[in-house]
Amino acid sequence: MRRCWVVGWIAVAACGRAGPPPVAPAVRPEVELARAKERFRRGDFSHALATFKKLSLQFLPAQPEAAETRYYLAECYFQTGDRLEAAHEFRQVADLYPSTDYAPNALLRAGDANLRLWRRPELDPSYGQAALAIYQELQGRYPGTPAAARAQLHVKQLRDWFAEKTFKNGMFYFRRRAYDSGIIYFKDVIANYSESRWTVPALLRLVDSYRAIGYADERRETCAHLRRFYPTASGLSDRCPADTSAASPS
Repeated sequence: MRRCWVVGWIAVAACGRAGPPPVAPAVRPEVELARAKERFRRGDFSHALATFKKLSLQFLPAQPEAAETRYYLAECYFQTGDRLEAAHEFRQVADLYPSTDYAPNALLRAGDANLRLWRRPELDPSYGQAALAIYQELQGRYPGTPAAARAQLHVKQLRDWFAEKTFKNGMFYFRRRAYDSGIIYFKDVIANYSESRWTVPALLRLVDSYRAIGYADERRETCAHLRRFYPTASGLSDRCPADTSAASPS
């Protein structure tokens, strides 16, 4: 009996000295950031996003890693298809860290996110207008940067889409013989998007509209403009013969 009691006492004493299991040391935020960036480079955007989101609450605004973390967080949203959240986060990077190297690219990507949200010219252009405003802001705030140069290419695409949308609005009225309304849109294309591929079609439809409602002087002026600046335009000779006689609109 004594032997059993001694063995039991030793076991209890041993258990009392054991204590809780050792806790693994916390991983430093800088190390986690490096790991998250590696996941991002491998295309593991979902897991990288979760880490960047956590780190965005750990780094103080004055720390250089704060802007980097927020930028990668926004990029993860973009890559996973959440364009709205991406646009918001990129905007935050540009506004909160304007003097960092991430700010110009953040504005560029904020514009890109809005551009992706405007999928076709026929849709509501609100996102396209937001993208254009951001690209123009980028060119004003960070002129001469690679991001500003890339934004200019997107601006050209956007302006072409706006011209297309305006031209199609004009055609909507033209086909319904509401020529006066159509003329407003065709003139808008010519005045505001003269560099776009829709300028010549708008001028030609302007000629058709003027002919349909009997505006001879306006038609002659438009034909003269076409002959001077777009002499090889397809359909010009039919709409604007030398004697300016009428031909049926097509």
